[in-house]
Amino acid sequence: MRRSQEDRSSSTKSALVSAARELFAARGYHAVPADEIVRAAGVSRGALYHHYADKQGLFRAVFEELERDVAGEVEAALTTAPDFGTGMVTALGAFLDACGRPEVRQISLTDAPAVLGWRTWRQIEGEYGLGMVIGALEQATAQGLLAPQPVRVLAQLILSAVMEAALLIANAEDPARERAEAEQALGAWLLGLLPQP
Repeated sequence: MRRSQEDRSSSTKSALVSAARELFAARGYHAVPADEIVRAAGVSRGALYHHYADKQGLFRAVFEELERDVAGEVEAALTTAPDFGTGMVTALGAFLDACGRPEVRQISLTDAPAVLGWRTWRQIEGEYGLGMVIGALEQATAQGLLAPQPVRVLAQLILSAVMEAALLIANAEDPARERAEAEQALGAWLLGLLPQP
Protein backbone atom coordinates (compact mmCIF):
# COMPACT_ATOMS: atom_id res chain seq x y z
CA MET A 1 0.00 0.00 0.00
CA ARG A 2 2.71 2.45 1.03
CA ARG A 3 4.76 1.69 -2.07
CA SER A 4 1.84 2.45 -4.34
CA GLN A 5 1.35 5.82 -2.62
CA GLU A 6 5.03 6.60 -3.19
CA ASP A 7 4.67 5.54 -6.82
CA ARG A 8 1.59 7.74 -7.27
CA SER A 9 3.36 10.67 -5.64
CA SER A 10 6.42 10.20 -7.85
CA SER A 11 4.23 9.83 -10.93
CA THR A 12 2.30 13.02 -10.09
CA LYS A 13 5.50 15.01 -9.56
CA SER A 14 6.95 13.67 -12.80
CA ALA A 15 3.77 14.58 -14.72
CA LEU A 16 3.79 18.11 -13.29
CA VAL A 17 7.48 18.68 -14.07
CA SER A 18 7.17 17.24 -17.57
CA ALA A 19 4.08 19.33 -18.44
CA ALA A 20 5.53 22.49 -16.91
CA ARG A 21 8.88 22.03 -18.62
CA GLU A 22 7.22 21.78 -22.03
CA LEU A 23 4.93 24.76 -21.42
CA PHE A 24 7.61 26.99 -19.84
CA ALA A 25 10.00 26.19 -22.71
CA ALA A 26 7.39 27.08 -25.32
CA ARG A 27 5.97 30.28 -23.81
CA GLY A 28 7.94 31.29 -20.73
CA TYR A 29 7.07 31.18 -17.04
CA HIS A 30 4.85 34.27 -16.91
CA ALA A 31 2.71 33.26 -19.90
CA VAL A 32 1.74 29.87 -18.43
CA PRO A 33 -0.97 29.82 -15.75
CA ALA A 34 -0.91 27.11 -13.08
CA ASP A 35 -4.32 25.83 -14.22
CA GLU A 36 -2.93 25.06 -17.66
CA ILE A 37 -0.04 23.10 -16.16
CA VAL A 38 -2.28 20.90 -14.00
CA ARG A 39 -4.62 20.26 -16.97
CA ALA A 40 -1.67 19.27 -19.16
CA ALA A 41 -0.31 17.03 -16.40
CA GLY A 42 -3.71 15.44 -15.82
CA VAL A 43 -3.66 16.15 -12.09
CA SER A 44 -5.61 18.35 -9.69
CA ARG A 45 -4.57 21.85 -8.69
CA GLY A 46 -4.29 20.51 -5.14
CA ALA A 47 -1.59 18.11 -6.32
CA LEU A 48 0.51 21.04 -7.53
CA TYR A 49 0.27 22.78 -4.16
CA HIS A 50 0.81 19.55 -2.25
CA HIS A 51 4.10 18.79 -4.01
CA TYR A 52 5.49 22.23 -4.84
CA ALA A 53 3.64 24.83 -2.73
CA ASP A 54 3.20 27.11 -5.76
CA LYS A 55 4.04 27.62 -9.44
CA GLN A 56 7.43 29.08 -8.56
CA GLY A 57 8.32 25.95 -6.59
CA LEU A 58 7.39 23.84 -9.61
CA PHE A 59 9.47 26.11 -11.84
CA ARG A 60 12.47 25.53 -9.57
CA ALA A 61 12.01 21.76 -9.90
CA VAL A 62 11.85 22.13 -13.70
CA PHE A 63 14.97 24.30 -13.74
CA GLU A 64 16.89 21.87 -11.53
CA GLU A 65 15.91 18.92 -13.75
CA LEU A 66 17.10 20.83 -16.81
CA GLU A 67 20.36 21.75 -15.05
CA ARG A 68 20.96 18.08 -14.20
CA ASP A 69 20.37 17.12 -17.82
CA VAL A 70 22.78 19.76 -19.16
CA ALA A 71 25.41 18.95 -16.50
CA GLY A 72 25.21 15.28 -17.50
CA GLU A 73 25.86 16.16 -21.14
CA VAL A 74 28.81 18.40 -20.24
CA GLU A 75 30.32 15.84 -17.87
CA ALA A 76 30.03 13.11 -20.51
CA ALA A 77 31.88 15.35 -22.98
CA LEU A 78 34.57 16.10 -20.39
CA THR A 79 35.15 12.53 -19.21
CA THR A 80 35.11 10.78 -22.58
CA ALA A 81 37.71 13.03 -24.20
CA PRO A 82 41.17 11.55 -24.82
CA ASP A 83 42.97 14.22 -22.75
CA PHE A 84 42.21 17.06 -20.36
CA GLY A 85 42.68 19.92 -22.84
CA THR A 86 40.43 18.30 -25.41
CA GLY A 87 37.94 17.53 -22.65
CA MET A 88 37.77 21.18 -21.56
CA VAL A 89 37.14 22.40 -25.09
CA THR A 90 34.66 19.60 -25.85
CA ALA A 91 32.79 20.22 -22.59
CA LEU A 92 32.64 23.93 -23.36
CA GLY A 93 31.19 23.15 -26.80
CA ALA A 94 28.63 20.77 -25.28
CA PHE A 95 27.53 23.46 -22.81
CA LEU A 96 27.26 26.14 -25.48
CA ASP A 97 25.31 23.72 -27.71
CA ALA A 98 22.90 23.09 -24.83
CA CYS A 99 22.49 26.83 -24.29
CA GLY A 100 21.44 27.17 -27.92
CA ARG A 101 18.42 24.94 -27.38
CA PRO A 102 15.20 26.97 -27.01
CA GLU A 103 14.27 25.13 -23.80
CA VAL A 104 17.55 26.01 -22.06
CA ARG A 105 17.54 29.55 -23.41
CA GLN A 106 14.01 30.22 -22.14
CA ILE A 107 14.00 28.35 -18.81
CA SER A 108 17.61 28.50 -17.62
CA LEU A 109 18.89 31.74 -19.10
CA THR A 110 15.81 33.96 -19.42
CA ASP A 111 13.24 32.95 -16.80
CA ALA A 112 15.34 31.45 -14.00
CA PRO A 113 17.24 34.64 -13.02
CA ALA A 114 13.97 36.63 -13.04
CA VAL A 115 11.71 34.05 -11.39
CA LEU A 116 14.12 32.72 -8.76
CA GLY A 117 16.28 35.81 -8.29
CA TRP A 118 19.89 36.24 -9.30
CA ARG A 119 21.37 34.76 -6.11
CA THR A 120 19.24 31.59 -6.18
CA TRP A 121 19.81 31.17 -9.92
CA ARG A 122 23.59 31.37 -9.44
CA GLN A 123 23.48 29.04 -6.44
CA ILE A 124 21.62 26.36 -8.43
CA GLU A 125 23.92 26.86 -11.45
CA GLY A 126 26.81 26.37 -9.04
CA GLU A 127 25.35 23.18 -7.58
CA TYR A 128 25.36 21.49 -10.95
CA GLY A 129 28.38 23.09 -12.61
CA LEU A 130 30.84 24.20 -9.95
CA GLY A 131 31.51 20.78 -8.46
CA MET A 132 32.21 19.35 -11.90
CA VAL A 133 34.67 22.15 -12.73
CA ILE A 134 36.41 21.83 -9.35
CA GLY A 135 36.74 18.07 -9.82
CA ALA A 136 38.23 18.47 -13.29
CA LEU A 137 40.70 21.11 -12.12
CA GLU A 138 41.75 19.06 -9.09
CA GLN A 139 42.32 16.03 -11.31
CA ALA A 140 44.35 18.11 -13.78
CA THR A 141 46.45 19.53 -10.92
CA ALA A 142 47.07 16.05 -9.48
CA GLN A 143 48.21 14.85 -12.93
CA GLY A 144 50.57 17.80 -13.29
CA LEU A 145 48.56 19.25 -16.17
CA LEU A 146 47.75 22.42 -14.26
CA ALA A 147 50.02 24.45 -11.99
CA PRO A 148 48.92 24.39 -8.33
CA GLN A 149 46.59 27.32 -7.64
CA PRO A 150 43.40 28.17 -5.74
CA VAL A 151 41.17 25.65 -7.52
CA ARG A 152 37.86 26.79 -6.00
CA VAL A 153 38.44 30.41 -7.07
CA LEU A 154 39.57 29.39 -10.56
CA ALA A 155 36.55 27.10 -10.91
CA GLN A 156 34.19 29.91 -9.89
CA LEU A 157 35.82 32.26 -12.41
CA ILE A 158 35.54 29.66 -15.18
CA LEU A 159 31.89 28.96 -14.35
CA SER A 160 31.14 32.70 -14.24
CA ALA A 161 32.81 33.28 -17.62
CA VAL A 162 30.97 30.36 -19.19
CA MET A 163 27.62 31.54 -17.76
CA GLU A 164 28.27 35.05 -19.06
CA ALA A 165 28.94 33.57 -22.50
CA ALA A 166 25.65 31.67 -22.26
CA LEU A 167 23.79 34.89 -21.44
CA LEU A 168 25.48 36.71 -24.32
CA ILE A 169 24.39 33.97 -26.70
CA ALA A 170 20.84 33.85 -25.32
CA ASN A 171 20.39 37.60 -25.81
CA ALA A 172 22.30 38.02 -29.08
CA GLU A 173 20.74 39.17 -32.34
CA ASP A 174 22.89 36.55 -34.06
CA PRO A 175 23.22 33.66 -31.56
CA ALA A 176 25.26 31.47 -33.94
CA ARG A 177 27.92 34.14 -34.44
CA GLU A 178 27.97 34.99 -30.72
CA ARG A 179 28.35 31.31 -29.86
CA ALA A 180 31.26 30.87 -32.27
CA GLU A 181 33.04 33.94 -30.91
CA ALA A 182 32.40 32.94 -27.29
CA GLU A 183 33.69 29.42 -27.92
CA GLN A 184 36.82 30.78 -29.60
CA ALA A 185 37.58 33.25 -26.80
CA LEU A 186 36.79 30.88 -23.92
CA GLY A 187 38.55 27.95 -25.57
CA ALA A 188 41.74 29.98 -26.00
CA TRP A 189 41.55 31.15 -22.38
CA LEU A 190 40.98 27.64 -21.00
CA LEU A 191 43.75 26.11 -23.09
CA GLY A 192 46.01 28.98 -21.96
CA LEU A 193 45.73 27.62 -18.41
CA LEU A 194 47.61 24.51 -19.45
CA PRO A 195 51.41 24.32 -19.81
CA GLN A 196 52.43 24.90 -23.39
CA PRO A 197 54.43 22.14 -25.14
